[in-house]
Amino acid sequence: MRDPSFGELVGFGPEGWGAALLTATGMTLAVAIGGFAAGSVIGAGVTSAKLSRNGVLRAFGDGYTTVLRGIPDLLVIYLFYFGGSAALGAAGRLFGAEGFIGMPAFITGVLAIGVVSGAYQAEVFRGAFNTISRGELEAARSVGMGTWLRFRRIIAPQVLRYAIPGLGNTWQLVLKESALISVTGLVELLRQSQIAAGSTHRPFDFYITAALLYLVITAASSHLFRRAEARSLRGVRRT
Repeated sequence: MRDPSFGELVGFGPEGWGAALLTATGMTLAVAIGGFAAGSVIGAGVTSAKLSRNGVLRAFGDGYTTVLRGIPDLLVIYLFYFGGSAALGAAGRLFGAEGFIGMPAFITGVLAIGVVSGAYQAEVFRGAFNTISRGELEAARSVGMGTWLRFRRIIAPQVLRYAIPGLGNTWQLVLKESALISVTGLVELLRQSQIAAGSTHRPFDFYITAALLYLVITAASSHLFRRAEARSLRGVRRT
């Protein structure tokens, strides 16, 4: 019996793993997008804390970004998974449940990636905020703009405009971090490649396919971020 060719292995025929790989790619994107979105919310909150006049809030924001950027991402995933499982187990025992209750792998991935990327996005937002002319903010105050109005009309549009390149880099990090979620059993692209490699004893074929799929996602998302940056800078005078 002949060995299937590379095309047959990664295709959609009887011996192909194409459908499974595409499904796993969708899971990778879902985890990455969910984690990136959660990180944006967290990052915005941490940025507010870091820019606050309140010393306690500033200390919290600085501590958050220092700690989360300083410990390995895999350790954060383990802490969420086993810590969340322990909490679920304790809650389950209150209702008579026994045995181990695992934290859902997808939720673990979104939360862990969100918490880590939030630290990086906070620094991106802070840097973008510092590019805003202080004169614009003072002028807004002088004409009676309230805090929310200043944020909506001046701060948010400009922060987003100048944060896009940094957010694009953070997205690439999030995409790579999503591969680490395989340790919790979530069948994303890397995990599916491992399963296929073990079943067919053709590891190189599937790992190179996974690499190509990651590169496709990276290239497409880089193009989208470049277009978003170009669109946001329309009408902006460059010096």
